[in-house]
Order: sequence, then C-alpha cells, then structure tokens
Amino acid sequence: MEKDREDLNAIKRKTVMSTLSLFFQSGYSSVLGLAANLVLTILLTPTTFGIYIATLSIISILNYFSDIGLAASLIQKKEVSREDEKTAFTIQQILVITLVVIGFTATSAIAEFYKLPKDGRFLYWALLAGFFLSSLKTMPSVLLEKEIKFEKVVLVQIIENTFFYITVIILAIMGYGLNSFTVAVILRSLVGVVLIYRFSPWKISIGIDRSSYKKLISFGLPFQGSSLLALVKDDLLTLYLGRVVGFAGLGYIGWAKKWAESPIRIIMDSISRVLFPLFSKFQTDRGRLSRLIEKIIHYQSLLIIPAIVGMALVMSRIVAVIPKYSKWEPALPLFYLFCLSALMSSYSTPFINFLNGIGRVKISFYFMVFWTALTWILTPILISQYGHIGFPITMVILSSTFIIVVLITKRVVDFGFIKSITPFIVSTAIMATVVSLSFNIPAPREVSLLIAISAGIISYISSVKFIFKIDFATEIMDILKSKKNG
Repeated sequence: MEKDREDLNAIKRKTVMSTLSLFFQSGYSSVLGLAANLVLTILLTPTTFGIYIATLSIISILNYFSDIGLAASLIQKKEVSREDEKTAFTIQQILVITLVVIGFTATSAIAEFYKLPKDGRFLYWALLAGFFLSSLKTMPSVLLEKEIKFEKVVLVQIIENTFFYITVIILAIMGYGLNSFTVAVILRSLVGVVLIYRFSPWKISIGIDRSSYKKLISFGLPFQGSSLLALVKDDLLTLYLGRVVGFAGLGYIGWAKKWAESPIRIIMDSISRVLFPLFSKFQTDRGRLSRLIEKIIHYQSLLIIPAIVGMALVMSRIVAVIPKYSKWEPALPLFYLFCLSALMSSYSTPFINFLNGIGRVKISFYFMVFWTALTWILTPILISQYGHIGFPITMVILSSTFIIVVLITKRVVDFGFIKSITPFIVSTAIMATVVSLSFNIPAPREVSLLIAISAGIISYISSVKFIFKIDFATEIMDILKSKKNG
C-alpha cells in the first residue's frame, strides 16, 4: 500500500512537471515564432514566404501516414517489450522511406503544380530529408512520453525551434531568401535527432515480430484513422470554405477561430499530451481513473472557463483600441460563436484521451466519424442559408455533443462532472458582472479596458479562493517541494 502511494505521488509529480514544461514550451515557441514571422514577413516577399508554407503543408499531410498509430500503441500498452519497440520502429521506417521516395519521385509534378523555382525545389527536398530525420526521433520520444518525462522532450523542441528561427532570421537578413528555410530545416532536424538520443538512448534495431505487429496494429489503425478523419474534418474543410465563402470570408473565420480557441491551444494541447500516457498507466484501476478525471476537469475549468468568457467580454474593446484592427469588427459575431463552441468542445478532449488511454479507441474513432460526417453535412447547408457565419453555427452544434461523450464515459467509470465545474462557473459569472460594470467607469477606452481586465482577474481569483476555498497555487508548490525533497 505504501509503495502504491509512493508510485502515485511520483506519477503525480511527473505529470505536473511535464504539464508545466509543455506550457512553457508552448508559450516560448509561440512568442519566438511570432517574432520570427514578423521579421520574415518584413524581409521576404509574399511569394517566397508562400512557397515555404505550401511545401510545408505537403509534409504535414505525409505525417498523417508516417506511423499508422504505432507510437500511440506503444504509449497505450502497459508493458512494452524490445520486440514491440523494434517492430514499431521497422514498420515506421518502411512507411517513411516509401513516402520519401514517392515524394522525391513526384518532385517535378509538385514543382509544376506550385510553380516552384529552383530554390523551392531545394526547400522541398530539405523538408523531405527533415521528415525522415524526424522519424528517427519517434522511439526515444515515445519512451520518454511513456514515463511522463515530457520536460526532456520539451527541451529538445525548444532547442530545435530556437536553432530554426535564429538561423532563418540571420540568413534572411543576409539575403539568402528561400534558402534560409532550407538550411534551417536541415539544421533543426539534425540537432533534434542528436539531442533526443542524448536524453533517451535507444539502440536502433530492425525486425518485425508477428505477434507484436498484430497487437500494435489492432490499436494503431483505429487511432490513426481518427487522425486521418481530423485531416478531412479540418484541413480539407478549410480548402472548401475558401472556395464557397471567398478568401475574405475565410479570413474572418480564421481570425475569429484562432482567437476563440487560443486558450484551448495553450492550455488543453499541453494537457492532452500528458493525459494519454497517464490514463494508460491506470487503465485497470477504476477508482484512480475516476479521481483523475475529476481533477482534470477541475483544473481545466479553473483556466478555460474564465479565459474564454473573459476574451468574449473584452474582444470588441480590443478591436476598437488596437490601431488598424477595426477591419476585424465584422468577424466579432463569428468570434462569439466560436467561443461558445470552444468552451463546450474543451470538455470532449479529456474524455476522448481517456477512452484512447484505456484501449477503447474504437469508441473515439466512431465519434470522429460522426463529427466528420456531421461537419460536411451541416456546413454546406448552413453556409448556403447564412453565409460564412454558417460555419461557426455548425461548430456550436457539433460541440454540444460533448454531453454524449461525457455520458458514454460515465458508463465506463463513474465521476462527478457538475461538482467539478460549478465553482468556476459561479466565479466566472461574478467576474463577468465585475467586468461589465468596470466598462462604465468614465475613463479613456484604453484605461477602461485595462481596469476591466484587472478587475476581472482579481474578482475571479478572489471568488475561487474565498468563496470556494480553492488555492491551487499552494497545492502545486507542495507537489514541487515534495519532488525536490524526494
């Protein structure tokens, strides 16, 4: 019993450290990427920058087919043998090398389709080489993720991104144009491979064990099927929207969706990477799974609900305050709908991770089929009726099905959903009232906005702490202290 408690505490500490590391990496990469893109879009022509985006999108599609879910299969398995590792690595390399060969063979056709100049071909080849090098990182990364040691994976990503952006900026300033990306892509890939094997040594082995292959594929194919459906539901839909609503309408949709979903991207994307291996570790312990789900909903609600509601309250003021930002005012109705959609859909993510983590991957796959079909059925109908606002209406309808996900998960393991979110709904309602009243203070609009944001943050934290007696900062500090002392 004492050993189980120690193991649980160790996993808890790893989870907190991994999540904090992912938050830092996400924030650092976002700021660095934003600064680099600003510099690059000043230095490079739109055509040069567009060629990079176009060639990069080809590699993104290849990534969907690079391991048929084998990495996820290894993370999900409770015990992983050397044969499992060798089999997964070998199959992935066969797939990756096949895709790289096809990619190189198709160079002329792709260059003709995109009207790529000579430098564009070099960049395309560099991305294919980087795609192969990145595949070599999969196994060491999986071993670290399975042990919930994301801080090492994160460190590699931080160093990779730093090398990439600094190299691109320096070479672009020196006038290398598109070749700046070519050199940076190769350098990033080489640095990443060397570092990941330094942090997680793994002896490369080739071979396929039939028993391991069958077990890995039985989980991996449905899991990868969900990823493929996500490609159809999101990326291909974007191309469709550009055709039916025009690029101006797509611009409004992109702006509204990006802002509305930013809290989810920053918060939930980091948490999701930790949840899958964590659920896998406890897949046979229903009691711990129940408590874990409640904690996750608790922490998620603490951050997500006030962030999304707060953004909805102040966005119209932000658009009015920022110079040359009034052009986005027509997108505000879309933004509010996307906020509602983002809030509801955030409660699907942890439960889909839970179902994948305990091996119920077919259930999550069926959900993806349902969401993909519904997206493609409703979007054309609603767009024809309401124009570009029809798409966020579709997203609200789809997101409302999170209730079904919750109910199905409760059949597998019992947990308290309402009690986990109630404190934060009440505190957010108080915050919304305070923010709305703050806007009535007679002051310049910039000052009024700052007062409203500050008052909202203070009122929310105060409500959580003094009404519901919740102090997460203290709890996290206690966990970090125990890690230090342990």
